[in-house]
Amino acid sequence: MSDIIPPDYSTAIGQTRLLIPDTEVLDNPVDPLEPSEYIFNDNQIQAFLALYTNNVKRAAAAAKLALATSEALISKVIKTDDLSTDGAKLGAELRAQADMLKKEADEDDSADAFSIVEYSRKSDYPYSGTYYTQGYYIQDLD
Repeated sequence: MSDIIPPDYSTAIGQTRLLIPDTEVLDNPVDPLEPSEYIFNDNQIQAFLALYTNNVKRAAAAAKLALATSEALISKVIKTDDLSTDGAKLGAELRAQADMLKKEADEDDSADAFSIVEYSRKSDYPYSGTYYTQGYYIQDLD
């Protein structure tokens, strides 16, 4: 699968890419003649989606955690005369954003959940006892 440029935001890959964010292709700083690429290619994002049953927010959170780990391992703290970077701080921020996305996904899951409520049929219902519906046996509560 080749990367879709620009991202198609109507797809799970495009929506995940938007939340990371990884929406612009970047030039290779080592070799400017190489083609520009996203941080994550579409196959990698599809793998995140597969790991999290196509949940876009959970996949984006996992991608952010992968970036946070990479930043913490590679960037460290670098200071020059006119530039400074702090991979640990960037990693912490990415982890915080990943946690936020996980919480949003949990809230979405809760909103999609259903509740079991007690059911009592009216006394004038013509059937009594236990009956079978949609794969479940239901016992009358009356």
